[in-house]
Amino acid sequence: MKEDNYKLPEKIAKNIKLAKYAGFCYGVKRAVETVKKLRCENPDKNVFVLGELIHNTHVIHELEKLGIKTLTEIPEKGEGICVIRSHGESPEIIEKIKQAGFEPVDLTCPDVKKVQQKAIELAKDGYFVVIVGKEEHPEVIAIKANAKLWSDKVIVAAAPQQLEPYKDQIKSHKRVGVVVQTTQRITALNAVVEYLTAIAKEIHIANTICQSTAMRQTEAGELAKESDLVIVVGSRKSANTTHLAEILKDITNTIHIENAEELENYKDLITNSQEIAITAGASTPQDIIEEVINTLTLFPK
Repeated sequence: MKEDNYKLPEKIAKNIKLAKYAGFCYGVKRAVETVKKLRCENPDKNVFVLGELIHNTHVIHELEKLGIKTLTEIPEKGEGICVIRSHGESPEIIEKIKQAGFEPVDLTCPDVKKVQQKAIELAKDGYFVVIVGKEEHPEVIAIKANAKLWSDKVIVAAAPQQLEPYKDQIKSHKRVGVVVQTTQRITALNAVVEYLTAIAKEIHIANTICQSTAMRQTEAGELAKESDLVIVVGSRKSANTTHLAEILKDITNTIHIENAEELENYKDLITNSQEIAITAGASTPQDIIEEVINTLTLFPK
């Protein structure tokens, strides 16, 4: 998401560049605003979220103060609203929410929904489905669960070596369909596709990396080329934020912090850097970004 008309303090404006695509993306902003609206419009109801709404502790604590509670598992009996977070869930989990007595509200990111639907289409059409992403990530778990309702030929791989155990199966199946976690790096998709090209007769590739992620990575990469240091702000549990930091570390000095307090750990590096760029993950709120920038004014030039 573009920064909301935030202006850099003049003291450091000549040395600091803030990425335009930093902070909440559309899907995250929609989820946070909607769950707050649900709380406001339903003062007499419990409002729960199954799992962390987004990967940012600051935001989760803010929601808790509003009375929005995070569920780590579905109880046998429940009451009130239960939100499906932006990462999505399997139909089986949504059914369990209903059976427990909750009113489900689906806030799955529209881009994630598209990946789920594409994976389902490929599974229905008889493709051996490969999901490029991290197996333990909640978005990927939901994509896989949806596809597996239609086929048992569904696997997850973040890198070519993870496909090696399935090499013979893929060869014999011949037709392979590929989708990718919305926050993955394009290099990960390309590496998996290159591996599959050598062993599959037919490959259907759906580049389902979301536009926000692609623009964020491209812009940050350009800023990194002009900077002595890039500061990436966001949770270490956030896939898109960690991927962003990984990409930038190959270009210039890069640090990944969750909040302004962590800047003190890199005091010498910051002080010795003349051109600094700041970017942030899709689940990083604007006030955290602004706090980081304002804290930088305290460092000597």
